[in-house]
This record gives sequence, C-alpha cells and structure tokens, in this order.
Amino acid sequence: MRRNVVRWVAIVLATAWLTLAGGCARPPATGVTSIKATSQGELRSYLLDHKADVDQFRLRGPFAVTPRENLEFKLATGEHVVADLYLAAPAEKAPLAVLVHGQDNSKESHAYQAQHLATWGMHALSVQLPNNGPWIRNGAILGKLVELVQRRPELLDRRIDVGRIVLVGHSFGGTAAAVALAEGAPAVGAVMLDPAGIGRDLPKYLDRVRVPVMVLGADEHVGATRNRGYFFRFIRGGVAELSIRDATHEDAEYPSEHGPQFLSTDAASEESQITFVSALTAAALSLSFTGKLDYAWASYGDALADGRFFNPRKK
Repeated sequence: MRRNVVRWVAIVLATAWLTLAGGCARPPATGVTSIKATSQGELRSYLLDHKADVDQFRLRGPFAVTPRENLEFKLATGEHVVADLYLAAPAEKAPLAVLVHGQDNSKESHAYQAQHLATWGMHALSVQLPNNGPWIRNGAILGKLVELVQRRPELLDRRIDVGRIVLVGHSFGGTAAAVALAEGAPAVGAVMLDPAGIGRDLPKYLDRVRVPVMVLGADEHVGATRNRGYFFRFIRGGVAELSIRDATHEDAEYPSEHGPQFLSTDAASEESQITFVSALTAAALSLSFTGKLDYAWASYGDALADGRFFNPRKK
C-alpha cells in the first residue's frame, strides 16, 4: 500500500512539474545551455564542430518543448498503446527517441528524460507497456509501434524524421528494446539504461541486433542488475558499455517512481539521475546525428578520466 501511495504521489508531482513554465521542465540543479541555435541542423553542426563533452548535456538544451499526453495508438495486431509525446520546437524534421520503462514502472518514470531530449532537438515518445511483462511480448508490441510511426509519422507529428529513430530502454525495458531491434524495428540504434535481461531466448534476440547499442549501467558495487552482462556479451558488435559511479538502478529513471529521493532533496540521487540524463542525451544525439557511437564515446572521456564513469568497454 505504501509503495502505491508513493508512486501515486510521484506521478502527480511529475505531472505538475512538467506543466511549469509552459511545459518545459527542468530540475532545480540544472540551467539552460548557452548554445544558440534556431534549428536542429544548426545545433548538430555546432556540437559536431566542437569538443564532445557529456557535461554540457547536464543543462537543458536551447529549444522549447510542447508536451502531448496520453496519446493512444491502435496496432494492427489489436493492442492499444498509450504514450506521452514531447515535441522539440524547430520547424524542420528531427529524430525521435522512443523511451520504454521497466518492471512496475510507467511512462512517467522517464518524463524528464524525454523532455530533456526534446530541449536538445530530439522529439521524444515515452511509452506505456504492460509493466509486469511479459517483456519478450512487450518487445514485439514496441516493434509494431515503431513500425506504425515509421509508416505514419503524422500520427505524432509531420516533423518526425522516421529515418532517425532511437530506442531507449530501462531495466526490463532494455529487454523489450532489444527484442524490437532483433525483430526488425526501424531504428538506427538504442541506448540501454541499466538494462535487465529476462527470458530464456533473450541471448538469441541479442545475437540478431545489428545496430549500435550504448549500455549505460548503474554502479555494480551498489547493486547488480539481472543479466545486464548479456547485452554486451551476446550483441555481436557495435556495442559499448560503461558504469556510472555510485548510481543505483532507479537513478536511470527521472523522476524515479520507487526511490524516496523523488520526495526529498537527496542531492546524491539527483546528481546520479542528471548524470544518467546527460549520458543518455550524448548517446541519443550521437546515434541520431551519425548512426554511430563515436561522438558519445568521445564525450565521456573526461568523466572516465576522473572516475565518474568507469569500466568502459566496447566491441
């Protein structure tokens, strides 16, 4: 009962928070970037022409955001999916990030992450799937949703660039994202937020992933995530991984529906959540800009050097 109350309060506060300042949310610890850009193309050129630095993505990006909540989609297979859409302001076409929550969570768990990505010029769709799985089945549903968006982007907005879709999965949502990719979801890559592996057939799905994948892990010394190692082990190539010092599994959400930090001023938890947001933003932009992880990997250099990120590996 207490957990349900905490979750309900978190969702209510998140909804109120996202409506502040015309729907442009930001946590108190962050400000707005000084980068000036009026289009996604200008921002892309600026970022690729300057030193790649993950810390710049701790700040909110230069663009205003329009949220559209509780959009409903009916898939050809009969399922109904609800999602929240965050549209970046530029008039040109821009990439789309599709975010998927984990076990016992909801689309609200990634509200700030989606909003933050949109301030950096990526439209973002935070999807609600059955939050107790089965996660292999959720992956099939996610894949069908992405295919629908590719065929009919006007269901979201005509400014969606269907050739630059990035999947983002947290916890068992990482399993769902991997299954969607293996089944041919039209995405240029994926970012896994401390992913958890489930299902005896998951290694077979991971073996079929053919796009770049960035695994952003919590600190294994704080708590291990179920089968996280599967993602690096079984994806054949184009996969990179690192861990974020002192971060918990729940810090890969923002806001967290399960951690007491949402209802407090726990600076350590907020710091880790913002670090996840910045690393996610670098990876999603890297994939959407270039179809590769090179820009993101370069941006992590200073954080790896000073120990904030650790255990890097790629193949």
